[in-house]
Amino acid sequence: MTSATVFQSDAPLDERRVIIRRHDGDVEMVELPWGLRPRDGDARAVNVVRSKGRTFPTHRCLVPASEFRHRTFGFSLANGDWFYFAGIWRPAINDWPESYAILTIEANDDLAPFHDRQMVVLRREQRMAWFDGLVPEGEILRRLPAGTFRVTRHSTSPVQPMLAV
Repeated sequence: MTSATVFQSDAPLDERRVIIRRHDGDVEMVELPWGLRPRDGDARAVNVVRSKGRTFPTHRCLVPASEFRHRTFGFSLANGDWFYFAGIWRPAINDWPESYAILTIEANDDLAPFHDRQMVVLRREQRMAWFDGLVPEGEILRRLPAGTFRVTRHSTSPVQPMLAV
């Protein structure tokens, strides 16, 4: 069994990470660089995208995770299960490679003391609803109830998500 990979919050945006996506009718796991080229032409990549009020009819992806960290605090599901971050991917364009970003929402009550925003966490049973657009974005890209996350303090350097591999 392979151990989970820890993402450093200061890792280069083009660091490759495993995502799951529907592509050409199939569901596949691929490694893509983290960071989309902004549509406004800015040269700086974005690794997170605000989801509020937006729709994502195509190019949806999932990033499997067991934990994410902000500064010295780690967050995992209280029941110990792993989950997915909701994301989007884009095909390669000109000099920018095929890549992805994770969607964000307002932080839930467990995370609000640490940050005002959080990456969208989907439970495993929500994965196909996200892929297939079975539920409107406003209903699936939501904060989870208080008590959903277990918070732990870490003495290591800041890291972001630990991906289930």
